[in-house]
Amino acid sequence: MTFEQASLLILLVVMLVLFSLDRVRIEVVAIAGLLAGYVLGLYPAAQVFAGFASPVVITVVEILLIVQVLARAKLFDRLADIFSRAKFSNAAVIATLSAAAGFISIFMNDIGAFSIALPAALRISASLAIPRRQLIMPISFAALLGGLVSLIGTPANLLVSNALAEATGSGLHLFDFAYVGLPVAIAGIALTAWLAPRLFPQTSNEPASPSGVPRRVLTERRVPAHSTLVGNRLSDLPAMFALLPHSLVRNERFVFGKPESAVIEAGDLLLAEMDDVVLAELLASGVLLAPPRFGPPPSRPIHIEAVVMPESTLLGSRLRSIEVFKAHDITISALSMRSPRIEGRFEDLQLSIGDILILEGDREAIRQALEECECLPLATSPAAPGAVTSLLPFAIFAVGVASTAFNLLTPDIGFAGVILALALLNYLNIRQAMADLNWPIIIMLGAMIPIGSAVASTGTAQLIATALGLIIPLAEPIAGVALVLFLAMVLTPFVNNATVAIIMSPIALQFAAAGHHVPQAYMIAVAAGASLDFLTPFGHHNNTLAMGIGSYRFVDFLKAGAPLTLLSYVLTTLLIYVFWL
Repeated sequence: MTFEQASLLILLVVMLVLFSLDRVRIEVVAIAGLLAGYVLGLYPAAQVFAGFASPVVITVVEILLIVQVLARAKLFDRLADIFSRAKFSNAAVIATLSAAAGFISIFMNDIGAFSIALPAALRISASLAIPRRQLIMPISFAALLGGLVSLIGTPANLLVSNALAEATGSGLHLFDFAYVGLPVAIAGIALTAWLAPRLFPQTSNEPASPSGVPRRVLTERRVPAHSTLVGNRLSDLPAMFALLPHSLVRNERFVFGKPESAVIEAGDLLLAEMDDVVLAELLASGVLLAPPRFGPPPSRPIHIEAVVMPESTLLGSRLRSIEVFKAHDITISALSMRSPRIEGRFEDLQLSIGDILILEGDREAIRQALEECECLPLATSPAAPGAVTSLLPFAIFAVGVASTAFNLLTPDIGFAGVILALALLNYLNIRQAMADLNWPIIIMLGAMIPIGSAVASTGTAQLIATALGLIIPLAEPIAGVALVLFLAMVLTPFVNNATVAIIMSPIALQFAAAGHHVPQAYMIAVAAGASLDFLTPFGHHNNTLAMGIGSYRFVDFLKAGAPLTLLSYVLTTLLIYVFWL
């Protein structure tokens, strides 16, 4: 093992650990790893930032820009109206909505497809009294499955095609992935639609609200003098009031000590966790007071839930430092968050992907604020300014897809033409749209490409393939494909799928070379394995968002994801063998 190989393996392990811990922003980890690779001599200075000019990164940016236009069309709201009039079973509604989410995911990134389908899913949940838990996870999984079908369905597909083109001179075509991806997507969506009503049934003790189970929220409220909380110990609150206290503040100072000895007094501030229905009951009965407002009462006060998206400017911010809501006289009345660590005051809480803000204020002010901070409201509303009512943007996009499908243009050139047409027709403000892009993902992609190239150029991929070849009989193509698919699926719950594709592509190519097999089969396995991520809520942003919105537990992903993962693995392996080997 050479110095370059050893240093690259150590660098990759360190980066994978940092990516999986999610303590440091992914773009920071990627840039640090990129510069570390240059210092270690893994690539020359001319290649350090070459990844940002890659057709893969350019195509991803273009797709994200186009999605911003298509997302404003709200076509799924029309689907919600159809469901409201039809008498479908829950399984049929779940299957149809999931199929629609999977279909649009064929032509755009997974998060974009999930974000477009989500408001309609919540509207359907409310109008048809279907628990959210039966809808949210299936459309999250469907968006991941739909990405398996085409070259542009997910960045991982573009990355493996680019790696194949660099190695052999020819990449994968737009729908080369469909031979494997389409049957897997159909089978996976059908299985999930059948499982969801059985895994997440609506029980008799659930609230009348069609949202399914109550949402756990955190809030800090003043205890009035007449409250029944006064005189009770903190240790008594879970049993007596169905709330979990986290801290007690009196005269702007924390009340320390054991919960058994801390007694609530009038005027105290209580930071507590409870179901949203419990909070509503405590406020209605005057046990807790409403939070203070930043400005005058709104003319049309409403409560809206909004989820923190991966591209949100609020990520990593503490509640006290968020000025966008204060500027619009909006109150954060409660917060539903994934983090189990609750420290300090309510205003000290730090936001992460999938956290849900419960906002109180004027409807139009909330809409403007959520647009500014890139959060997604969990309720459908009348078409906002700028909503797309014409089908022309879809027709333009279809022309771009067709030009790529028939090999008339490369994806980056074809979709550049789509963006130009949308901009000329005033459907797309490029300057504003560029500011709204998910730049951390784009920076991570550009930074990781040189590191992935180094895996091949330093011989590290050959070293890993040789070592694994001592364990697995690579002469048998089905064995090599199954191993590559397994490794990608093992990595993707802990690392984003683009990174998995970048790291696994050169290794898969070495597997193919060692066994003298068709390299396309191994690259399809890498792409599929990078997207088959159903076991954890943190492996993909879609699952993270689904966990918060649907109030799922970690074990829920295991129960629903394990059968889907097993089915996908077996079916993908067999289909690759049939069509590519």
